[in-house]
Amino acid sequence: MTTRRALVVRGGWEGHLPVEATELFIPFLRDNDFEVTVSDSTSSYLDLDGTDLVLQCISMGEITAEETKGLEAAVRAGTGLAGWHGGIVDSFRGNVDYNFMTGGQFISHPGGFVDHRIEVVADDPIVEGIEQFDLHTEQYYVHADPSNNVLATTTFRAHPDYPWIEGATMPAVWTRTWGEGKVFVCTPGHSLADLDTPEVRTIIERGLLWASK
Repeated sequence: MTTRRALVVRGGWEGHLPVEATELFIPFLRDNDFEVTVSDSTSSYLDLDGTDLVLQCISMGEITAEETKGLEAAVRAGTGLAGWHGGIVDSFRGNVDYNFMTGGQFISHPGGFVDHRIEVVADDPIVEGIEQFDLHTEQYYVHADPSNNVLATTTFRAHPDYPWIEGATMPAVWTRTWGEGKVFVCTPGHSLADLDTPEVRTIIERGLLWASK
């Protein structure tokens, strides 16, 4: 079997535990015949030749224009990009080129940790066998590209500060293509407990494999 190469890039806001969170998935990648390299710098995006998958976990953080170009060009040429929660959809705030590629941007999580349901809405191998599941964690309100392939959604309850969000349904898991590359996003995943929720863990693991070349 040909070994694929995965690059795990982690950093940014420490509240999302980028090291501990990504360490949950590195053994899975290795068990699936990936050679895994770990980087704590977006400078690794300047040379992605031969990289089949980028697993990114960088909440907020900074990226240069040249690094953005490197990542975008690699994905357009076929490198997969995958991640969860703020590590992929709250990265590099204000970088519209990056947001365009990932297909969504975190806006808010009204109420902080709240009870909410994730509903599967697509017939897709990434969510096969999963219909719905409940979480008590941050519920991401996102601005998303209508061209995304939405696999799961979440619907918001009323909030006293934001009454207009009542009944608003947001994508929670989606895929998209970018040139020859594939992008996978899962918005649940604030904590290690979230990532260890069986449905979340399964969806992310399948998403990583799907996104890779």
